Amino acid sequence: MRETRAMLGRSDSRVRLLMVLAALVTVSSTLLLRLAYWQVDQRDHLVSLARAQMAVRTEVPALRGTIYDRTGTMVLASTVERDRLIGSPSELTIAARSQVAERLVALLHFQGSAADQLRAAMASDGSYVLLAEDLDAATSQEIRDGLASGDLAGLSLEAQQVRVYPQAGGAPGTSLAAQLLGFVNAGGAGQYGVEEYYQDLLAGRPEVIEGQSDISGQPLAGSEQIVQQGVPGADLRLTIDAGLQLTLEQELMAAAVADRTSSASAVIMDPRSGAILASASYPSYDGNDYGPTANSDPGRFLDPTISAVYEPGSVFKFLTAAAAIGKGVVTPLTKVDDSGTLALAGGTRIWDADKRAMGSITFADVLAYSRNVGAARVSMLLGKTTEAAAQVLYQTWRTFGFGSLTGVDLAGEVPGLVNDPSVQPWRQIDLANGAFGQGVAVTPMQLVTAYSTMVNGGFLVQPHVVGQVGEQPVDPQSRGRIIDETLSRTLVGLMQHVAASPWYRAGTLVAGYNVGGKSGTAQIWDPTANGGKGDWKPNDYNYSWIGFIGRDHPDAVIGVVLRDAKPLSIAQGVLPLAVSANGLFRRLAVDTMTVLHLPPLPAASAATPATPDQ
Repeated sequence: MRETRAMLGRSDSRVRLLMVLAALVTVSSTLLLRLAYWQVDQRDHLVSLARAQMAVRTEVPALRGTIYDRTGTMVLASTVERDRLIGSPSELTIAARSQVAERLVALLHFQGSAADQLRAAMASDGSYVLLAEDLDAATSQEIRDGLASGDLAGLSLEAQQVRVYPQAGGAPGTSLAAQLLGFVNAGGAGQYGVEEYYQDLLAGRPEVIEGQSDISGQPLAGSEQIVQQGVPGADLRLTIDAGLQLTLEQELMAAAVADRTSSASAVIMDPRSGAILASASYPSYDGNDYGPTANSDPGRFLDPTISAVYEPGSVFKFLTAAAAIGKGVVTPLTKVDDSGTLALAGGTRIWDADKRAMGSITFADVLAYSRNVGAARVSMLLGKTTEAAAQVLYQTWRTFGFGSLTGVDLAGEVPGLVNDPSVQPWRQIDLANGAFGQGVAVTPMQLVTAYSTMVNGGFLVQPHVVGQVGEQPVDPQSRGRIIDETLSRTLVGLMQHVAASPWYRAGTLVAGYNVGGKSGTAQIWDPTANGGKGDWKPNDYNYSWIGFIGRDHPDAVIGVVLRDAKPLSIAQGVLPLAVSANGLFRRLAVDTMTVLHLPPLPAASAATPATPDQ
C-alpha cells in the first residue's frame, strides 16, 4: 500500500522535462544568436561608437590673412595672438577667491560693472569661468608672475587669435577704412566689407587633429594624428591707398560737421580699371572695438557707398544726355526752350530750381546751368510717346548698371530702385522727374561706376577693392563697351563745360589738369510729414558732385554725396553750403593726383575747358 501511494504522488514527467529542456535550448539559442549579432554583425558599429566616445577632436584655427593697402607695406588688418584669462574658483577657498578677485581688479584696472562682474565670477563655484579677454603682453606676464610667486591662484591663460586694425581713422574713435574692411566677430567670421566677402580666403583652413582619451577624459599619448592639414589664410593687397583714405576720411568729417549732415560719403576710382583708390563715409566706427557700436548703432556697420540709396538729383542729367545724344535727338548745341516752368499732362507741373526762364539756350548750357525744364523737354524727344520715351530712358539707366549690383567685392551691396515702365507705366511727370534724377534711388558706387564709363571711352568697368590675393594679381572681368568712343568724348567735353561755368569755375577747376563733372541738389521726401501723407523736407537736401580729374585724359573719377545737409541760407535756386560738394571734390582731386604722382601740366600744355562743338 505504501509503495502504491508513493507511485501515485510523483510529480515528475517526461513530457514536462522535455518542455523545460526545449525552453532552455530556445533561450540559450536566442542569447547565442543575439550575442553573435552584437559580436559579429555589429562589431564595427560598436567599435566606432566606443572610439567616438573616447575620441578627442581638436581644430587649430589657421592664422587669418593680413590685409594691406595698395603699396603692400601699410597693414590695414592683421591677426595677433593674445591671452584670455580663465578662473577656476572651485579650486579655492572663499577667502582666497575674494583675495584673487581684488588682486585682478587692480591689475586689470577694472572699474564699475566690469569690476563687479569679475568679483561675481570669482565668487561662484565654477571650474571654468571667463574673466577677461584680449590681454596685452604686459598684463599676461604680470599674471604669470603672480601665479609663479603664489600671489595669484586658480587662474590660467589661454591663447586666442585677435583681429586688429592698427591704423587710426580720420575721425576720433574710428579705425581706418572700417566700413570698407568690416570686422571679425568672436566666432572668427568676417562681418561686412572685405572681411565678409573674402571670408573663405582670409580664414584659410584649420588643422584637424584626432586622438583617443582614457576613461578620465585625458588624451592618450601617441594617439594623436592629423586628419586635415591646415592652410593659412591668404593675404590681400587692396587697391586702396592708405594715405588717400585717411585724407578722405578727414575731409568727410569736416564737411559733415560744417554742413550738419546725417552722413557724408565719397568714392575715388580709376575710371579705366575700376580700382577703388579710396572709399569712406562719416560717421564710421572702430573695428577694434565694435561692441559699443553693435549695442548703440548697428546700422553704422553698413557702408553707405554701397548699401544706402538716395535720390541723386541733377547728377542724373548726364544719363539723360547720354540717352539723347546717343539716340541722335540732340547735340550739345541744340537749342532748348528753358521756360522756367513746364505744364505736364494730368495737371502736373515742374519748375527750374530758381523758377526763372533762361529762354532759348544750348543743351550744353541746360547741363551747365542745371535746368530741370530743359532736361525734361529733351527727355520727351526720346520717343514719339511718353511710353516710348520712358523705355529709352529706362533702358539707358539699366545699361549703365542702375537697378543692378555693380559687383564690387564688398559684402552688403544693394541694387537701388528704378521703376520699369513696362511693369508700372510712367506718367509724363515720371519721365520729367527721371530726366533730372528724382523718382530713382541709387548708390554712390553706382554713380561713380557710371561716370567712369562715360569718360573712359565707353567701357563699363568692374569696381573692385582687392588688387592681389597672395602673390596672384586680380584681373577684373571686362564688362565690355556700352557706348561708343565718340559719345564718351562728347560727354567728357560737356562735363568740362559744366565745371567751367560761372557757377562752378572758381571752386572746381584745378590749374594744370582737365576737370569735369556735374552737381546735384535733390529734395528729400519725408513719408512721416503732413500727418503721414508725406511731404518734402523744408530745410534739408542731398548734395552731390560726380566728376573727373586728369592730365591728358580722366585719371580719377570722384563721387561726393552729402546727405540731409543744411544750407547756410535758403533762397530761390540758391542753397549754399559751408563746404560745397564741388569744393570737397576739388580738394580730394588734388590729393588724388599727388598720390598717383601726376603733377600738373605746364601752363602752356594744360588743356582749356572744352567748348561743345556738335
